[in-house]
Amino acid sequence: MRIGYVSAPGRGETDRLISEAATTLEAEGFRLNGIVKVLQDLPDSDHHCDMDVRVLSDGRSIRITQSLGKESQGCRLNPEAIAEAVAAVDQAGVTRADAFLLNKFGPEEAEGRGFRHAIADALEKGIPVLVGLGAGEATRKGFEAFVGDLADPVSPDLDAILGFVRG
Repeated sequence: MRIGYVSAPGRGETDRLISEAATTLEAEGFRLNGIVKVLQDLPDSDHHCDMDVRVLSDGRSIRITQSLGKESQGCRLNPEAIAEAVAAVDQAGVTRADAFLLNKFGPEEAEGRGFRHAIADALEKGIPVLVGLGAGEATRKGFEAFVGDLADPVSPDLDAILGFVRG
């Protein structure tokens, strides 16, 4: 099995596409594992980047960022929350999943942690895997080192994404 990756231009566009694909696939009866970003409307002036993810196997939402205070200009991933999301995905396993979706193959995965085990497990079992991939050079290099020549770019288009997952 191969792994597809999506890199959409525009802030939050990859998250939107993968989240919408998950919703469509679930409505069609697909059993999914992995996580997608919970899409939230935030005011333009909001400089915080709180992020919640939805665990696809059980529907729970987990806030994966932590507040660093009112004056903070950035957000920080919460390692404990990330570990909780990874554990939830691992616990559900991919045996009963029709597809594995990950909103972002990020620094954790690039460094050998995060959802890498779940991705490898899905690929080993022949389950389609789709991940979002950012533009960061270190993350891209980590992704390429992990997947080798098994990766296929998927057009940043909902129909293309759905087509890839549906096979």
